[in-house]
Amino acid sequence: MEAILDDDKFSGFGPDELLPRRQADLNRVAADTPGQLRELVRSAAPRCPGVYGMLDATGQLIYVGKSKALRNRLISYFLPSNEEDKSGRIVQSTVAIVWEEQPSEFAALLREQHLIRTFQPRFNVQGITRRRQPVYICLGRKPAEQFYTSRKHEPTALSCVGPLAGAGKAARAVEVLNRLYHLRDCSNSQPCGFAEQLQLFDLQLRPGCIRHEIGTCLGPCISACTRREYQAQVEAAQRFLSAADPWPVVELRQRLGQAIERLQFEQAASLREDWLAVGWLQRKLEELEDARLRYTFIYELDPRRETTARPRAPVFWYLIRHGCVEACVPKPRSAHRRAGLLESIHRWLSGSANVPFPVRHRPETLPLVASWFRNRRQELAHTLTLDGPVDPARAAVP
Repeated sequence: MEAILDDDKFSGFGPDELLPRRQADLNRVAADTPGQLRELVRSAAPRCPGVYGMLDATGQLIYVGKSKALRNRLISYFLPSNEEDKSGRIVQSTVAIVWEEQPSEFAALLREQHLIRTFQPRFNVQGITRRRQPVYICLGRKPAEQFYTSRKHEPTALSCVGPLAGAGKAARAVEVLNRLYHLRDCSNSQPCGFAEQLQLFDLQLRPGCIRHEIGTCLGPCISACTRREYQAQVEAAQRFLSAADPWPVVELRQRLGQAIERLQFEQAASLREDWLAVGWLQRKLEELEDARLRYTFIYELDPRRETTARPRAPVFWYLIRHGCVEACVPKPRSAHRRAGLLESIHRWLSGSANVPFPVRHRPETLPLVASWFRNRRQELAHTLTLDGPVDPARAAVP
């Protein structure tokens, strides 16, 4: 693909790992003024699904978005009513717009997610408040594991859930959960150990905070607990993150009720906020766990079902396991090819690496898939297992 700008700071979106096709053409328009840019978009942008990017005068990619109708979405940035909001700020910083057509809205969603993770454009990351930025909630960091938030998936963590929209709620939930499970919340630079570990010198350890003193932390920073005692709390925390144990929500609700009965209204107000944050997280965990349990199937996506798609767009099979998109293959056109592909899909489901299509576990797609089928339950009619179509009543997230 040729460079987009002379200084070659942005040369293209790169290959699409989730579409088995040649690299899509990247279209570009550029102008000196927003008015000129709008007219170029009006005449050149298609009414079909795709992803788009905004480039500034230095050739930096400053924003990535998706749409099921590219032309309509791009023109909306130039409406007078958008001049004072985020759309207006993006347009004022833009000298060029690039776009890449996609066969469907679902494909565009996956592509947008990948591009934002790859390029981290400033208006996608810094152009929104931190409270609205997606985060992962993790349980990990040896030797004394803790709950924490991260902007990216943490493969080394014991558990990692996300991305979730709502950094403010996530941060509060993490704070409350560390307190409820008596886990540390100090930085990783704080030394931690356990009571059964021998020390060369008899040193007087000092805690990094008062949480052990007030009974909300087991105190690994001063070796106040054994590894077995701490591990029991970590395992209980893992059960909550797997949506297997709602204890924190129940506990907070009981504490809230007790505070109200005692007329401790300030404490009740704080407990209510804690309860709402942890309750929000529990609902998200249940939705994602439902998707993990129910969503292992082939999702046949025919772009002709979308009125804005290209008439001759190909049909794809998305291979979804435990709610995550792992591969995409063209729909076979003959019974012989279908039988061969289904045999390969059998091997994929059994965990074999000997399959003729690239497979990659993408945990970040789980929330996207869960939301897609929750909001479009009719799409479950276009999914099938190796035994036949999925029953929408069984597969749909409540």
